[in-house]
Amino acid sequence: VQLQASGGGSEQAGGSLRLSCAASEFTFSIYSMGWFRQAPGKEREFVAAISRRGDTTYYADSVKGRFTISRDNAKNTVFLQMNSLKPEDTAVYYCAASLASTKVVQNENEYYYWGQGTLVTVSS
Repeated sequence: VQLQASGGGSEQAGGSLRLSCAASEFTFSIYSMGWFRQAPGKEREFVAAISRRGDTTYYADSVKGRFTISRDNAKNTVFLQMNSLKPEDTAVYYCAASLASTKVVQNENEYYYWGQGTLVTVSS
């Protein structure tokens, strides 16, 4: 099982970035997917989650209205569109896959597979 995250980089506050996470060597469509992030010196935190078919999404309050999670099961890829970026969004972003029974999964302990992370840096 491989999850390859990409799309990170440096952006100014107010800008946008789009993260991608490509999955391989497993049946992508049976997994709900999520994005997490870990800022320097802080614990990893939940960002967004999406159900297996993409019909249900859930967001952390800190990103609601600014970030959008989506997926393309035909391309085995999940996305995180990040708009109106803030310096506090600076973190390493991780994608993850879950087989938990709930449609969207917020608890990181219910995610089985993790990508390697992609760094997002937002300057003021």
